[in-house]
Amino acid sequence: MTALVPSPISPHGTAVRKGRRFVIGGGRTLCVNPSNKKRLSLSFVDREGPNRKQQSMATFSQKPADVVKKWVLIDAEGLVVGRLATVIANHLRGKHKPTFTPHVDDGDNVIVINADKVVFTGKKFTDKVYYWHTGHPGGIKERTARQLLEGRFPERVVEKAVERMIPRGPLGRRQMKNLRVYAGTEHPHVAQQPVTLDVAKLNAKNKKVS
Repeated sequence: MTALVPSPISPHGTAVRKGRRFVIGGGRTLCVNPSNKKRLSLSFVDREGPNRKQQSMATFSQKPADVVKKWVLIDAEGLVVGRLATVIANHLRGKHKPTFTPHVDDGDNVIVINADKVVFTGKKFTDKVYYWHTGHPGGIKERTARQLLEGRFPERVVEKAVERMIPRGPLGRRQMKNLRVYAGTEHPHVAQQPVTLDVAKLNAKNKKVS
């Protein structure tokens, strides 16, 4: 019985071992199993050579001085609270931009009108409860979503939904200052010429059809 002589493995040679079908080489397409030809030719591309530094790419980091903030106007009439809040939070953080940097305030200024006409799915309109504490012993307070929307400050429903989607900290508090929520149709930011964003067209589920 003749013993198997192992093939020498070099950076630019090929080797075939018993029970393992693979190819080692500088981008060669020679292999034992033809089905692995494409996979091996892609995975064993020559990674060592004069062009290695040219193929590497540095991670982009936005500079605060280069941030360009836009003004966005959203009409919240008939929109689902949670889905609306996700769109607003992404624009406040700047995650819709290719220049998104987690530690930089790269988001836009968002204006929300008709915040008193948002809707809830299921039974949240009557069953969802908002809690807060006065700071005194036994000072826990609660109020339902219906009481908030029908009360003096209906815009707090949208504000709280967005606030809980923004990271806590100094950066999150700064980004929340770029949000302006109004219960009616009027807003004092006409001079900024905001661009209207139709959230209902982004997804059919964003607007509740009664």
